[in-house]
Amino acid sequence: MKRTRTALVTHCMVSLCLCGPLEADSNSEELIAFGRTQAAHIAARADVIAQVEEQNRISETLSDKQIALMDLRWQQQYGRAHAPLIHRLMNNPLSDSMRSLQLRSSELITEIIIMDKRGLNVAQSSVTSDIWQGDEAKWKKTFPLGPGAEHISDMGRDDSTGSIQIQISRTITNSQGHPIGAVTVGVAPLQF
Repeated sequence: MKRTRTALVTHCMVSLCLCGPLEADSNSEELIAFGRTQAAHIAARADVIAQVEEQNRISETLSDKQIALMDLRWQQQYGRAHAPLIHRLMNNPLSDSMRSLQLRSSELITEIIIMDKRGLNVAQSSVTSDIWQGDEAKWKKTFPLGPGAEHISDMGRDDSTGSIQIQISRTITNSQGHPIGAVTVGVAPLQF
């Protein structure tokens, strides 16, 4: 993994220096392939599918207004010591597992976000600035489009992680092949 990381960093550093940040994403095929592999692996995990299905049963009872209020509460707690909503989500077993996966990635993975069918976070490896992703491309261009849908963002600085990254997102499906949520994996050529 270390040799792969070194090769990816070298390749991306050269790309960033020669092409500039706006063109760097077109020269990051290996980084995107890594992110796609990770997103596919996470989306197929039995624990991920089970947790997303469990949360879907809860979130389907929430009104849009309740989701908006939850998102507002999250944003108000973001960056504060007293943040019960954030702490509860960050300390569930699936978030712990995603954080461990991120830590083992030799800094290639900057974040992992697992979302339900409403766009609410189910688990995450690091704190996001909001709990509702339903208005963002990572969710809008995956789950609503059904099985096999994938979205790859442009390379840019992420507000939550502070990293220059590409987000690779894909629909999560259950054992019957029905879409149940989405996963986003942020990958970065460099950690600044």
